[in-house]
Amino acid sequence: MPIIEAHQLCKTYTSNKRGKGFAGAIKGLIKPEKVEVKAVTDVNLTIEEGEIVGFLGPNGAGKTTTLKMLTGILYPSSGTCSVMGYKPTDRKPEMLRKISLVMGNKQQLWWDLPAMDSFLVFKELYEVPDALYKRRLDQLVEALQISDKVDTQVRRLSLGERMKCELVAALLYAPKVMFLDEPTLGLDVVSQKRIREFLQELHREDGSTIVLTSHYMQDVQELCPRVVIIDHGTVFYDGSLEDLSSKDQGESQIQLQLETDANSDDLARFGTVVSVDGNTACLTVARADVPSALSGLLATYKVQTLSVEEPPLEDVIRRLFLDRNLNLPLTK
Repeated sequence: MPIIEAHQLCKTYTSNKRGKGFAGAIKGLIKPEKVEVKAVTDVNLTIEEGEIVGFLGPNGAGKTTTLKMLTGILYPSSGTCSVMGYKPTDRKPEMLRKISLVMGNKQQLWWDLPAMDSFLVFKELYEVPDALYKRRLDQLVEALQISDKVDTQVRRLSLGERMKCELVAALLYAPKVMFLDEPTLGLDVVSQKRIREFLQELHREDGSTIVLTSHYMQDVQELCPRVVIIDHGTVFYDGSLEDLSSKDQGESQIQLQLETDANSDDLARFGTVVSVDGNTACLTVARADVPSALSGLLATYKVQTLSVEEPPLEDVIRRLFLDRNLNLPLTK
C-alpha cells in the first residue's frame, strides 16, 4: 500500500470582501460579501515508501496547503488523503510520532531557550527512549556540524544554524515520513549543500519517505528522482526529472573548439551563433536538433573539444508555467 495517498483533495478558503471607502466598510459589517478562494483543486497523489519526491510550483500554487492537509494541520474541503494508513486530521499520536514537518518560514524551537532545551522537550513529547535519543541526537548534531551551537540561545543563532537545529528537532524521533517545506530557505550555498548531503545520508540509513518543496532547483536535482508540479492548486506533471527535461522544447548550448579559427557564417548552418573567439565558438540549438547539429559539426570540422549543456531546470519549469501546450502526461 502507498505510504501517502491523496484523492481529489481540495481546499477552499472563504473570506469577506470589503468594499472601498467608508460606505464599503459599513456594508461589509452589515451585509458582508463572501468570497471563495480555491487553494487546492482536485489533487491526486500516490507516493510509495522510501521515495524522495520534489513537490514544486510557483508561489501560491498550493504546495504548503497540500502539505498541511497531509499532516492534519488543515481539514480538506473535499476529497480524501491518508499517510501510512492514517487519516491525517484524526491527529492520532501513533501517526504523529512517525511524521515530521519542517517549514523554512516557521519555527518550532523556543526563541529564548537554547536549542538543547527544546530537544529535551521533544524527547518527552514524542516519548523517545533515552538510548535512542542520545544516539539520534549525537548522529544529527555531528552530521550537521552544530555541536558548538546547541547550547546557544536560539535567538542568537544565524538563520543557517537555526534551520539545522530545526531539522534536528524534527528528526530526533526517527520519523518514517518527512515533509520538508523550503528547508534551505534563505541559507547560503555552503549550508544548503550541507543540508542536502545530510538528507541524502539520512535517507540511505533510514529509508524514510521525503516530500520536499523548494525554490532552489539544486535541492531538487540532487535529492529528487521524481517531481510533482502543481500550479493554481492542480497537479499538471508527475514524473521523473529526466522525462521532464526531455519533453522541454527549449534550447541547448554547444561549446566547441576547432583546430583552426571558426567562421560564424559557416557555423550558422548548424544553429544560432552566440560567440566566436578564434578557434572556439558557442552555438544554441533547439534540443530536438542537437543530434543532427553534432553530426554536421563533426563531419564538417576537425573538432578538438565539444560539449553540450542542457538548459537549467529553472528554465524548463519556467517554460512549463508559461506554456501549457506541451501535453505532459500526469503519470509517474
